[in-house]
Order: sequence, then C-alpha cells, then structure tokens
Amino acid sequence: METLIKTKVGQFVAKDYRTAVVFSKHGIDFCCRGDRTLEEVCNKNGIEIEHILESLNDVLTKKDDTAIDYQSWPLDLLADYIEKTHHRYVEEKIPIVTQYLGKLCKVHGGRHQELLEIYELFHQAGGELTQHMKKEEIILFPFIRKMVTSLAQNNTVQPPHFGTVENPIGMMMQEHDNEGERFRKIASLTDNYTPPEDACNTYRVTFSLLEEFEKNLHLHIHLENNILFPKAVELEKNIIEKSKTSSLVKD
Repeated sequence: METLIKTKVGQFVAKDYRTAVVFSKHGIDFCCRGDRTLEEVCNKNGIEIEHILESLNDVLTKKDDTAIDYQSWPLDLLADYIEKTHHRYVEEKIPIVTQYLGKLCKVHGGRHQELLEIYELFHQAGGELTQHMKKEEIILFPFIRKMVTSLAQNNTVQPPHFGTVENPIGMMMQEHDNEGERFRKIASLTDNYTPPEDACNTYRVTFSLLEEFEKNLHLHIHLENNILFPKAVELEKNIIEKSKTSSLVKD
C-alpha cells in the first residue's frame, strides 16, 4: 500500500488509462498535474486513500481486451498518433464549437452572461492550442523521431538548436497547464457542462461538444505529459550516454 500511495497519479493513468475515470470522478487532474502522488492529491482534496484505492482496484482487476497500451508504443509511433488523432481533432472541432458558442451568445447571452466569458475562454484556447500544436509538429516531434531513428541505426544525433529536449518539453508542459486552468474555468462556468433548465437543443449540443473537447484534450495532454515527454527525456539521456561510451572506446 505504501508503494501505491507514493505513486504519481499520471503513472497510474499511463499504465492503464481506465483509471482516469476514477480520478476524474474525484476531480483529480491526472494530465496537467499528474506529477503529484496519490497521497498528495487525497490529502489536498480530503479523499480517503482507502476509498480511492478500492475504486482503482475495481477498475484494474476488470479484464479489458480493448484497452490501448500506449506505454508499449515506440515514441515515433506515439508522436504520429498524437499528431494525426488529437491534433487533427482539435483543428476540426475549434471552428465548430466556436460557431455554436457564437450562436448561443447571440440568442441566450442576455439571460446567461456566463456564455460570453465561455466564448472568450474557448476563443483564447483555440488560438493558443493552434500555435502550441504547430510548435510540437515543427520542432519537438521531428526531434523525437530523429532520436528514435538514431538509436535504431546506431547513429549520432546533432545537438538541437534548443539545447536539450527538456527545453521545448518544459515550454509545452507550461502551455498544457495554461489550458488545464482555462478549461477548469469553462467547466465551472457551465456547471460541469450541465445545460440550464431553459436550454434549447443547440444549447445542449454545444455543452456536449465542449465536454467532449475537454475529455479529448485530457487524453491528449496525458499522452504527452505522462508518456511521450518523460520517455523522450530518457531517450535523449541514453543517446548522450551511449555517445560518451562510444567515444571512450575509440580513445
């Protein structure tokens, strides 16, 4: 039990994504803030550790042949998957959700002033996420793929202009934190995406799209923060160490 409570939340989810349901139910951020131990989050949120361990055990002991083991994927494959699945999703959904929110503001903004703030927050998220993903696609992901190829072919990797992979990763993680905070505000303003009693069908569809967007973003950030980024840092260290060893042998 001591080992489990000292385990980071992100590690639970990285090992089995089904545990994300347990953490989400208790309002625990497993993606942007997955570097906290189970003990830390339980103490902070006033949750009984035994209760959450029981819930985690219920999930983990159920057999699920459809679960995806992202941990076992090669890093270049994981980067490709994130780009082609999650980046593409964000690009496609931003204009759709923005359009729906715009309609809500025009029709219901007078009675529900919070819609105007939700629109502004999502508009900001759209712009920031678009820039964020481009930086990953142009700078970070290509270098991760280069490292994977280098290791497979036993070649050296030229030091990147950004010094170490930890530098862009640090920036990406900070931007993830910003989006996590932004969507916590959106969730609060929408009462966790619960439409008001006078909501029309468009209102309900919009909130449903927003909730889906947030859930997708949580998985997106989790895959990067808790799996891709730590493994990329470790891979770079291994390549540097291997290069040093090779140089000593030649000398």
